[in-house]
Amino acid sequence: MAFSFRKPVLTLISFLALFSLHLRAVSSASTTPSSPIITTEHPLDPLTKDEIALIRTIVLKKHPSDATFHYVGLDDPDKTTLLKWASSPNKNLVHIPRLAFVIAIVKSQIHEILVNLKTREILSDNVHTSNGFPTLTSDEQNEAILLPLKYGPFIESVKKRGLNLSDVVCAAFTVGWYGETKSIRSLRIECFMMGETANIYVRPINGILILVDIDKMKIIQYRDRSVEPVPKAEDTEYRIEHQQPPFGPKLHGMAMIQPEGPGFKIQGHSVSWANWKFHVGYDVRAGVVISMASIYDLDKHKSRRVLYRGFISELFVPYQDPSDEWYYRTVLDAGEYGFGQSMVSLEPNRDCPPLAQFMDVYLHDREGKPVLLENAFCIFEQHGGISWRHTESGIPNQRIREVRSDVRSVVRSVVTVGNYDNVIDWDFKPSGSLKLGIALSGILEIKAVDIKHKDEMKEEEHGTLVSENSIGVYHDHFYIYHLDLDIDGEENSFVETDLKTVKVTDGSSKRKSYWIAEAQTLKNESAAKIRLGSSPSELAIVNPNKKTSVGNEVGYRLIPAMPVHPLLIEDDYPQMRGAFTNYNVWVTPYNRSEKWAGGLYVDQSRGEDTLAVWTRKDRNIENKDIVLWHVVGIHHVPAQEDFPIMPLLSTSFELRPTNFFERNAVLKTPSPKSWKWPACPKQN
Repeated sequence: MAFSFRKPVLTLISFLALFSLHLRAVSSASTTPSSPIITTEHPLDPLTKDEIALIRTIVLKKHPSDATFHYVGLDDPDKTTLLKWASSPNKNLVHIPRLAFVIAIVKSQIHEILVNLKTREILSDNVHTSNGFPTLTSDEQNEAILLPLKYGPFIESVKKRGLNLSDVVCAAFTVGWYGETKSIRSLRIECFMMGETANIYVRPINGILILVDIDKMKIIQYRDRSVEPVPKAEDTEYRIEHQQPPFGPKLHGMAMIQPEGPGFKIQGHSVSWANWKFHVGYDVRAGVVISMASIYDLDKHKSRRVLYRGFISELFVPYQDPSDEWYYRTVLDAGEYGFGQSMVSLEPNRDCPPLAQFMDVYLHDREGKPVLLENAFCIFEQHGGISWRHTESGIPNQRIREVRSDVRSVVRSVVTVGNYDNVIDWDFKPSGSLKLGIALSGILEIKAVDIKHKDEMKEEEHGTLVSENSIGVYHDHFYIYHLDLDIDGEENSFVETDLKTVKVTDGSSKRKSYWIAEAQTLKNESAAKIRLGSSPSELAIVNPNKKTSVGNEVGYRLIPAMPVHPLLIEDDYPQMRGAFTNYNVWVTPYNRSEKWAGGLYVDQSRGEDTLAVWTRKDRNIENKDIVLWHVVGIHHVPAQEDFPIMPLLSTSFELRPTNFFERNAVLKTPSPKSWKWPACPKQN
């Protein structure tokens, strides 16, 4: 299979002398999982190493020369057939063809190729002739960033600045679209100084414009506009082994023990944990994909469907400096660079806690060959604080206190696109809630300036002076989630409940006002475009065909992140491409082809194939198979604490059961067993 499992790593050296008995139990649990991990085939399993190699062979048989592979992924199975397979006691009777979708450039033409892996044949091969280009490959970016180091005018520019060419490293930036009638596949190259620090992004060599034609792989435009001082390397190093004392406060080690082993079971890519079952997949563009999530209902004695498929569809990062060297930095990370392609290996005991299970994935290179990414994501359990509690002091002669601890299961990945690291979490709670979290770290995009104090700043600098000669430029991060919720079945509706103030004017109460909740089922796409924050409301996906015993429609409520709205005007070129951020919430009828909110071809796209365009059809969404799209945003005004490397900046939202269960789903869920440690007397 595409994933191989890594044994969890546990390091408790500081506790060895005192807790040797417990460490033996932990060591046993960490090396011997509670159940054997076996590999089984699931129709949504990502492509394996052998399958990627086979796809390459099939495509090259038809296109034997000059083919570059820009996307190789599983072609989504038919949803109706897949659900039939999932519910069938004999899955062998339900045939689901194993198909792959490929985007390749062959002799300057963009081909969309559908491959049947079982029959080993190409089912279709269409040429894309509209605007936009496919996701960049890592190989062509790596090749492009080496070009300046051999380019005479750039070498002279480096000498003119008194810099060493051996300390120069470069990075590739997409160019966007600004009204051009004709576009070529190109990249802007920006260069940085390394020298005494690995923190290259805080030491840009500003004032130089480099444009590369990546089909011809040559520099086609070069200009050295001005010389700005390169920010200093002092106090920018983030590697602990290269830092000098004094160091920060000493943090005491903490240990998590699970003498009974992890609470989850994994078969292939399917995970069972507590009352949840779900499938963990991977796509080279989307990254982690969560599918087929269902939760067991203790009262109904069965598992009930919640989420058919969920993933981050796009990430829009527009910078707010309109100058010639910055205006083009309006990145669409998933479509241009590939969120899955940009995933990085996780570090045990740092990115993920002890007892986490790590999974590897296979992606592809420019030639279509499989490439292994180790420790691509992890699954672990984490103490979630309090599940629920109550202290009752109203009963005479009694004091009752009941507290239940919470544990959650987390699927984590880290996506590093250039300077920023995106920590992506999917948290599953026994209460039925799904919490989706994003945390940003990494390095600010720095503009080098000849300014050493805020008093020298001018309005047109478009950022914060975070250090001498270093401006952190204002920018946004907009993530949009594709959430195909199937609440107890496919036929769902979208309900908006407005909270309205009512004034008491007839003297019927000593109160002067109160509020009421008015619910309405939104019938079409235009009504379901929601800008949050203007008035209080509750948003829910409900199944109008299923009701609780007291008559409420079963549903899940969206508890959104803090609403953030785009500040660019809608006909600005970057905002036309990122028009899916115009609203915080969208709802569309399920359409197998509508996966990517920014369009299938995002590089230099023109906003012609986005979620905003699809919803102009104003399709019916009442009692239909519908998809919820939620935009999570951060306006980032950099601060000095974000420099030279940024502590985690987090946001999240929740999908919470609302009349889905008959009562509190964890009413009868005991707290996890306490394991007593020596020298800790106040334990129960």
